[in-house]
Amino acid sequence: MGRGLGKCFFHAQLVFIARQSILWVFFGGVRHTLTQTSAQTVLSALKDTLALPKLVKAGGDPYQTLVVTIISQNTADTNTSRAFENLSKRFEVTPQVLANMETAEIEECIRVAGLFQAKAKTIQTASKIILEKFGGNLNPILALPIEEARRTLMEMPGVGPKTADVVLLFSAHKPAVPVDTHVNRVSKRLGLAPMDGGYEDVRQSLMSLFEPKDYLSVHLLLIAHGRKTCKAHNPHCHNCAINAYCPSNGRVT
Repeated sequence: MGRGLGKCFFHAQLVFIARQSILWVFFGGVRHTLTQTSAQTVLSALKDTLALPKLVKAGGDPYQTLVVTIISQNTADTNTSRAFENLSKRFEVTPQVLANMETAEIEECIRVAGLFQAKAKTIQTASKIILEKFGGNLNPILALPIEEARRTLMEMPGVGPKTADVVLLFSAHKPAVPVDTHVNRVSKRLGLAPMDGGYEDVRQSLMSLFEPKDYLSVHLLLIAHGRKTCKAHNPHCHNCAINAYCPSNGRVT
């Protein structure tokens, strides 16, 4: 078989596999497959062994969820909690209030979360947009079809895909899968997403492998597994409850 023909045949095989809802991932030249059935087995094992991580409470309010998520960027959960608590104790966390505050006042409240100047600016800018374009209410955005709602949220300066997906999942109960650093790492190691994939690749892979009713559990359990076991460095593969399903087992240091 000629090189060109062989390459075309190989690409055709990959297209066929994708259509069969099987995700192909390569580790060190070894080909691995993960079916939806295998993905469900992994999810069940995680449910049996892990407690869901505690979330920073934002009262279920979409706007407050947006503010919390902006604060949480590149920040430990404890500092996110402290920053949001500081802000909510001092001011009413609404677009009407925060849009008209001095940026320095927001900065002072969320300083503990780091990158406080950029985050304060993002919070204030988003608040003004929500106030001016949507009457101070995120519900008109969240009522849109999910992809349109996602695009509208991401049009706000400083609001990226993860922030938009968090708001959609937690406040609107839309079928979204936020991809943070833990979700990204664990998904790739488990073969749930392509190793070289970006945010959208990982998100789409997870959404194709799991049912929408499981998206919240998938998001939270992958975070919990990444924190407890599948760490960025020196993961605890020997103590991992799902190492039998993991193509990266023992390969990461």
